[in-house]
Amino acid sequence: MADIFEQLIKNYGPIGQHRERAHGYFAFPKLEGEISSRMKFRGKDVIVWSLNNYLGLANHSEIRKVDTEASKEWGLAYPMGARMMSGNTNYHEQLEAELAEFVHKEDAILLNYGYQGIMSAIDAICNRHDVIVYDAESHACIIDGLRMHPGHRFVFKHNDIADCEKQLERATALIEKQKKGGILVISEGVFGMAGDQGKLKEIIDLKATYNFRFLVDDAHGFGTLGKTGAGAGEEQGCQDGIDLYFSTFAKSMASIGAFMAGPRIIIDYIRYNIRSQIFAKSLPMPFVIGNLKRLHMLRTMPELKEKLWHNATKLQNGLKERGFDIGATNTPVTPVYMKGGVEEATAMVMDLRENYGVFASIVVYPVIPKGHIIYRLIPSAAHTDEDIEQTLKAFSETKQKLDAGTYKVDAIPDMAEKK
Repeated sequence: MADIFEQLIKNYGPIGQHRERAHGYFAFPKLEGEISSRMKFRGKDVIVWSLNNYLGLANHSEIRKVDTEASKEWGLAYPMGARMMSGNTNYHEQLEAELAEFVHKEDAILLNYGYQGIMSAIDAICNRHDVIVYDAESHACIIDGLRMHPGHRFVFKHNDIADCEKQLERATALIEKQKKGGILVISEGVFGMAGDQGKLKEIIDLKATYNFRFLVDDAHGFGTLGKTGAGAGEEQGCQDGIDLYFSTFAKSMASIGAFMAGPRIIIDYIRYNIRSQIFAKSLPMPFVIGNLKRLHMLRTMPELKEKLWHNATKLQNGLKERGFDIGATNTPVTPVYMKGGVEEATAMVMDLRENYGVFASIVVYPVIPKGHIIYRLIPSAAHTDEDIEQTLKAFSETKQKLDAGTYKVDAIPDMAEKK
């Protein structure tokens, strides 16, 4: 019999195998200073494109004031216990009501964390007879929720409505054979890697033929899309067709927590059956008060979203004008697709950070196929025109070096922090 620890040591995984050289630089880097478009990395000033601080609320003076006052008044312990037992307050219920109204749903439930929350919600909603149909590029939190599902699940090619319908046919046939269960379709409002919106309206149109309910994870759309910022469903004019709307506070609201909204009777069912909330301490009061303030600013300060889109459009147009491939993004998420190996990618990242003062997240093999590089840039309302121009110049010059073979090296350099 193998020792379970020995098995782990022999295989740290595709990313973990590089930990000794990468830690502190390529993995687990430390950005320091006030949260803004410019921070410090290893003592150097850098323009940061890796934070989902879409509306620039993370360090907004009004937010800082409310967070500080709420922490001083309530502390981080109150309320104690799970919501169901002893951790409920009027403020928790007020935030749920305001969120539901904002996204045009009857009710909403607060979740302590987005990742854990949607996993547990899927588990609460679906039993072993139900079938889940989901987009192939769904976020890891959805995939982990599906792993918990004891029933069947069918995946459709990313944003491929014909394939979605094919999987719905399979799911419908299985349900009819079982004579038990129902169908839940899951997609995202915005896919966080490529930046393209989910084809929500087209999926909803399939309800005319198939009997299913629709869950949308709109973590990147909430606050950034739609006339009022209510997300991808509002943007596409189909919010009513979304049965369960999920989003997190970790992006546009620059906070902690999440919520799911939908019909009151279903949200109430989730409230009494979602294990990750029933058996976990309630969201601390300073976060609830802070999120009420954030939601108020999101609703009453459209200039924040306007500034975000000004910056996103300027950045994306500048990249395209310089010949960069940014795929099919129609949201602020800005992927930049390039060709190159892992060693070239790491050398390029170092050049951008050390010599150009640009900090951007990069994705390479094994997350994507060998020979490909994706930079994922996240513009925010906090960025300036100067930030954008400096970044465009840096990308143009480093891309020339990449194409010329300047970054060809034999191995990934050891950049781990010395202890």
